Amino acid sequence: MTSNLTRRHILGLGALSTAAALGFTRIGAASAAAVEPAAVPYAPAVVVGSGYGSAVAALRLGQAGVRTVVLEMGRLWDTPGPDGKVFPSTSAPDHRSMWFRTRTEAPLAQFLWLDVVNRDISPYPGVLDRVNHGAMSVYVGRGVGGGSLVNGGMAPTPRRSYFTEVFPGVDADEMYGTYYPRARAMLGVNDIDPAWFESTEWYRFARISRKHAHNTGLKTVFVPNVYDFGHMKREAAGTAPRSALAGEVIYGNNHGKKSLDKTYLAAAVGTGNVTIETMQRVVGVRPDPAGGYVLTVRTSDVTGKVTQVRELGCRQLFLGAGSLGTTEILLRARETGALPALSEQVGRGWGPNGNVMTARANHLWDTVGAHQATMPALGIDDWDNAANPVFAEIAPLPMGLEHWISMYLAITRNPERGHFTYDAATDSARLNWRREQNTPAVDAAKNLFDRINRRNFTIYRYDLFGGNRAFADDFTYHPLGGCVLGDATDTYGRVKGYQGLYVVDGSLVPGSLGVNPFVTITALAERNMERVLADPR
Repeated sequence: MTSNLTRRHILGLGALSTAAALGFTRIGAASAAAVEPAAVPYAPAVVVGSGYGSAVAALRLGQAGVRTVVLEMGRLWDTPGPDGKVFPSTSAPDHRSMWFRTRTEAPLAQFLWLDVVNRDISPYPGVLDRVNHGAMSVYVGRGVGGGSLVNGGMAPTPRRSYFTEVFPGVDADEMYGTYYPRARAMLGVNDIDPAWFESTEWYRFARISRKHAHNTGLKTVFVPNVYDFGHMKREAAGTAPRSALAGEVIYGNNHGKKSLDKTYLAAAVGTGNVTIETMQRVVGVRPDPAGGYVLTVRTSDVTGKVTQVRELGCRQLFLGAGSLGTTEILLRARETGALPALSEQVGRGWGPNGNVMTARANHLWDTVGAHQATMPALGIDDWDNAANPVFAEIAPLPMGLEHWISMYLAITRNPERGHFTYDAATDSARLNWRREQNTPAVDAAKNLFDRINRRNFTIYRYDLFGGNRAFADDFTYHPLGGCVLGDATDTYGRVKGYQGLYVVDGSLVPGSLGVNPFVTITALAERNMERVLADPR
């Protein structure tokens, strides 16, 4: 079994590369003629998006022998640029860094109040997008592999007690006994060598934050990752090409990271039943009178120009375009009358997973190191604090110089929820989220870091996020909700009101999870796909 899966991964990776060279061959009339119900080209199953839930759906459909088309809005990232690399580094972004922008929009706006972080760039279908909704912006990955291309790879599972609170209708025994282990194995989750962590210069920044947390009586925990820590050790030894040790993370990693294009999606293509089409945006879905659904799909080129508008039919439709994308597709269909029986719960239950970023200024003797690995490996775990539960990633800030900054991404238990409405004038979904809804998250983060600062006689940094702010609460890496499991769908992601229509991504999670969500999204998709394949109603 293991060797066969390995061969399929290799075949899949080869097929992905070949497909990129060919521009991703599309299903033609000849191949679809036997099953095509009308003039519209047809596939038995269509998966929208290629992030975590979509990748699971594609693999399990392919393994079940179902011919499947995956439609991805971004490009396949496998072609080196003029510098010989596929992705640019965080410190030297170029056109590859962001989705059709003229300037990068990194989480840090400044350093020492100077505009030295962001750069002017040429518009291009880059790997990272920041979708702005007024008081809240959402970071998403663009490309084959979705968010797996641009995240920090942290792969924790949530507290079981909180999972059961978030998902009361899901069997926690099955999740923690079967589906989490399955997801972790397929994603390539691994743990850092503790001895190497203690000795390497590349994690001095994390050890300093740990010291300050322990001084305060707080607990820290190692956090697993999908970055290959064995590769990272070889990077440090000079025997492997550098990526995490070369400042690469938010605009992609050239080496070491087990993103979905190297795991689930490679295995899916390796089944021989899955085709991935890039630069494809689904803008409409309607029922097919003969059964199933017809999608309206826009094809774009690297300038952003729409080069084709076409229709594609399918028997089963799996939506995995992320919290923003999936919700917009369904909300548009409901509000325009294409799918009028969709639940009123579509568009509701959205949250930013309580994300808040902050930074502290250390004493001169507490150096964090000019060399910092970009993959977080440690977190401050104060989730048992009943009044202000927080899990705070100890985040790197790799600038190639000693800056005495400790930075964190705090994940808090913010009960506030936003909702989406359909804007007919722009034909888009708009997030309704007020700035004051961030207050519980900021208060919880401030409670934690005030304690650390008081005990260690340190202060916040106010020069990083713009506006002299100590807390950045206007963006999220973890958009969740919009098509909540058990509300907009049944307890297996089958969309209420329609047969053969499924949601497989983070829009199923009701706004908060307490940790980085992608392992849970993957495990939930594994659970749901197993049931859907057995009972597709």
